[in-house]
Amino acid sequence: MRIDKWLKVSRILKRRTISQELAKNERVEINGKAVKPSKEVHPGDEVSVRFGSRKITVRVLSTEEVKRKQDASELYEILKEEYAEPPQETEAGE
Repeated sequence: MRIDKWLKVSRILKRRTISQELAKNERVEINGKAVKPSKEVHPGDEVSVRFGSRKITVRVLSTEEVKRKQDASELYEILKEEYAEPPQETEAGE
C-alpha cells in the first residue's frame, strides 16, 4: 500500500492530501529515508512523520486496505512521539 494512503487509513493523518503534501516536503520517512507519496509501505517498516511541532515514529503492523475507525490503531504501534520545545523566553534587560 502507498504510504500516503496508509497514513490516512491508519488515521495517523486525517486526509490523504495532507499525507501527500508532507511526503512531498520530505516530512515522511520510512526506515530513516525521506520518501515520496507513492512509496510502498510493508509490515515491519518504521515510519516517521513530522507535522507541526510533533514527530511520531510508528512500526507498521498491517497494510489492510479497509479498516473501521475503532480498529485503525491495530495497523501500527507507536515507538516514539516527540514534541519540539517552544523557544525559551529571555528576561527583559539581558
